[in-house]
Amino acid sequence: MRQTLALSNELLPRVLRRCGQWVRNFGIPAPRVLTVPLLAVFLTLRSTYYFIVRVFLCEPFFKAYCTSYGPGLHTDVFFHWIQGRGELIIGENVLIDGKCSFTFAARFSAQPTLIIGDNTGIGHACSFTIGKKISIGRHCRIGGNVWIFDSPGHPADPVARMAGSPVADDEVKPVMIEDNVWIGQKAIIMPGVTIGQGSIVAAGAVVMVNVPPNTMVAGNPARQLRKLTVE
Repeated sequence: MRQTLALSNELLPRVLRRCGQWVRNFGIPAPRVLTVPLLAVFLTLRSTYYFIVRVFLCEPFFKAYCTSYGPGLHTDVFFHWIQGRGELIIGENVLIDGKCSFTFAARFSAQPTLIIGDNTGIGHACSFTIGKKISIGRHCRIGGNVWIFDSPGHPADPVARMAGSPVADDEVKPVMIEDNVWIGQKAIIMPGVTIGQGSIVAAGAVVMVNVPPNTMVAGNPARQLRKLTVE
């Protein structure tokens, strides 16, 4: 039937095709004298709604998960996904934007810990898996969809993996991101990595080894592109 309507030259299929084209191309005039005030009303209502949801729902619920947090902690208008129990320590003037995921894998440590330093911003859809410790310094900029984890989901040993055994303790390695680091969108930071102060991780990079201070890295696996000038 669908093929007949699309290809037939009979009268009814041609009429139906023209009607469908008219519906797809249909539009109405939008005089600015009418649409501009309506847009202003819509934006005002939307901003008011977002303000209420953020201030009275999303931020208080997120703060309830925190072990400690400083003034100026803000979230977006989404409820972050937080699973498991651990220490969530957040500094001053931190923005955790969009909707992020925090998973504490308590079977690897008595108290898995995530630390986020002062004046750091974290983009939408970032994911953190904490088995022991992930530490993010001050003044860091972390783009959207970044994945940082200190523990793989399954053991590297094939026999242990087939048996459904947990990850060995020596495979769970803390991650440290020092001050003023910029991590681009969709980068992946692997267990045991330290990213030195002032460094840049390009979008989409997969960081498997330590990054020296004031260094730009990119690629999969990430490689040094150049040293950054420090004035």
